[in-house]
Amino acid sequence: MTIKIEKKIAKYAVANKEEEAARAQEAAAAKKLKATDNIVHMHEKLERPDILIGSTYKVKTPLSEHALYVTINDIILNEGTEHEHRRPFEVFINSKNMDHFQWIVALTRIISAVFRKGGDVTFLVEEMHSVFDPRGGYFKKGGKFCPSLVSEIGDVIETHLKKIGMLKDDSLDEHQKKLIEQKRAEYESKLSKQNESTEEAKFPEGAQLCTKCNTKAMIVMDNCLTCLNCGESKCG
Repeated sequence: MTIKIEKKIAKYAVANKEEEAARAQEAAAAKKLKATDNIVHMHEKLERPDILIGSTYKVKTPLSEHALYVTINDIILNEGTEHEHRRPFEVFINSKNMDHFQWIVALTRIISAVFRKGGDVTFLVEEMHSVFDPRGGYFKKGGKFCPSLVSEIGDVIETHLKKIGMLKDDSLDEHQKKLIEQKRAEYESKLSKQNESTEEAKFPEGAQLCTKCNTKAMIVMDNCLTCLNCGESKCG
């Protein structure tokens, strides 16, 4: 196609394919950035919807005859789009026991504020697990050691974050569970006499505390300490 030039040529340059490709890439990136402008991210000024999805967890400890009920409500961001994801928004803790009312209310407000701040909130789990009761901790059902009530609330938050996909579920796979069950059966078969286990006992009596999962499930198997709960072994 012939183009007639009727004006005076003041300046010209040879077309460069690399420059054209770079400009096209920049234009595509700008278009993509513009498309993501409407994505809603978690932040502290995000308005609370009228309806939130919630899960309630019952926590029964030997510290009180009354149970704690921990409710965590989630908000769904960008619902119905490819960017949809679920984030914790607020937490409530309720109990008939009023001994810890003040600090529990304070704890719920602080945790809820952290949830609404956005970003990575999974650090809360580790921080709460590091709180130790000066009077000593206790063993939960199944033999897992809990250093404090705050740590047990941290367990609930950890369970919930795994449920909604914010934390990776590091539970044992089927092969590991099968191997542990086999080891446990071999160990129990070698014991000639055993005391009757209580209804709540999950692991053999006399098992040691595992430093990895804080559960009294470490037994000597083939001259090696092995955990029947998480599979931790002193022999590697």
